[in-house]
Amino acid sequence: MGGFPLQFCFPSVLRSAGFTRRRYCVAMKLDEQFPSLPFKTLPRRLALKFIGLNAIVLIVNPVFAAPVPDMKEPEIIRTLKLGSGVRIQEIVEGEGPEANEGDVVEVNYVCRRSNGYFVHSTVDQFSGESSPVILPLDDSRTIKGLKDVLVGMKVGGKRRALIPPSVGYINENLKPVPDEFGPRRSLLSHANEPLIFEVVCCAIYVWQWHWKIN
Repeated sequence: MGGFPLQFCFPSVLRSAGFTRRRYCVAMKLDEQFPSLPFKTLPRRLALKFIGLNAIVLIVNPVFAAPVPDMKEPEIIRTLKLGSGVRIQEIVEGEGPEANEGDVVEVNYVCRRSNGYFVHSTVDQFSGESSPVILPLDDSRTIKGLKDVLVGMKVGGKRRALIPPSVGYINENLKPVPDEFGPRRSLLSHANEPLIFEVVCCAIYVWQWHWKIN
């Protein structure tokens, strides 16, 4: 196969004599112009492969050069199902002693329907201010499903739970319920369906020994 001569092509020139265009191309071989320099012609097929390979390398190389981020395994949140049908997820464990049945706890909570629709919260969605509620861990004063969620929690702990209606607001006197009429009515209107509670334990009161954990 023949080599590739190096060609210099000058732009077309318009002559005034006959208004004819002529294109001048000067072909020069490097080995003729620079005899002192060793030069070998490159076969056409090899040159085309080389050009194609370079294009591929230019495109692919940045991908290979990009740093590989450290891949961390996703944190798995396990769900505990109680005999009452309550499903609990431990989001944050918290610190210190656990709350026991008969204790009184101070909590912030967000209540939603099972489809995610907001119902009520002790934390203002706009200002972020919170108004924690005091809940006795007693089935006669707190809805049983939420009481079961709170037992075993530690201060600073956070849990998410799905509470079926059979252990939810079976009567209107059970806590927690908002003091305002509108939010209270909205909450109790969903008493016959599963509710999702996200609760954060702020403090634990152990009345038998008259001390508080926070």
